[in-house]
Amino acid sequence: MTINSGNFAKALWPGVNSWYGEKYNEHQTEYTDLFDTNTSRKAWEEDVGSSMFGLAAVKSEGSAISYDNAQQGYLKRYQHVTYGLGFVITREMVDDDLYDVIGKKRAQGLAFSMRQTKEVIGAAVYNNAFDDTNYPQADGKAILDTAHPNVAGGTWDNITTAATLSEATLEDLCIDIMQVENDRGLNIALIPQTLIVPPALVFEADRILNSPLRVGTADNDLNALKNMGKFPGGVKVNHYLTSSTAYFIRTNCPDGCKYFERRGDDFSMDNDFDTENAKYKATGRYSFGVTDARSLYGNAGA
Repeated sequence: MTINSGNFAKALWPGVNSWYGEKYNEHQTEYTDLFDTNTSRKAWEEDVGSSMFGLAAVKSEGSAISYDNAQQGYLKRYQHVTYGLGFVITREMVDDDLYDVIGKKRAQGLAFSMRQTKEVIGAAVYNNAFDDTNYPQADGKAILDTAHPNVAGGTWDNITTAATLSEATLEDLCIDIMQVENDRGLNIALIPQTLIVPPALVFEADRILNSPLRVGTADNDLNALKNMGKFPGGVKVNHYLTSSTAYFIRTNCPDGCKYFERRGDDFSMDNDFDTENAKYKATGRYSFGVTDARSLYGNAGA
């Protein structure tokens, strides 16, 4: 599709006071609240899990020591995808545009589209975190599931029964995080870091975490979530979450939610020799995903 003088006829005539709808204020970058940023120099990146050792056994006098086994766990591949967009303007439109509304401002709009695309792709990982049919993880389960299988046997969960965001539901999730184990059933020191919510829940989330006393009750009790500093990273609102009820907790689990940038957004412009049309394009190559699902806990809300 080519932008020509017919698309912007008013740009060829004097008298236009203002062109609106071209540029608005943007939200601050938000995908960095959802993922740890990494760079890549390969076509894909792979994270491989490890199932380590269990508890030590009693060694009786004179008896042989017990030996354990370690093994490879689940594999997570980050396949980088190229995203691109562009537009074409006729030479005549460039020559006759009295307001510079086409070239420079369309380029700004292209940059906005590229930034917004990255936010949408990143948030899609969270938006589909409850779907094990269309978005299964390496263990065959959704990112948030009630029965993640361990390689060594047994299961674990990182989701609670769907319920409206409240002090009680956050406490339940925090308790689950404090009790989580590794693949061999050993306790690990996970702690909540940030609470991630859509715009519809940001006010309730702020009341729950920052009120000095318990919310929605006449009891003069301390707000334990605030008093214990359970969410040192605070509340992060993400404008690209599609559910108005779901909420998520990122933990300090290493190798968790990851963004790999194979190539940052690259902008270029050239002219077609025969038509003299100006071509503008932008491309970027990256991937989002979750390696260890212990890094993310959540609730679908109600």
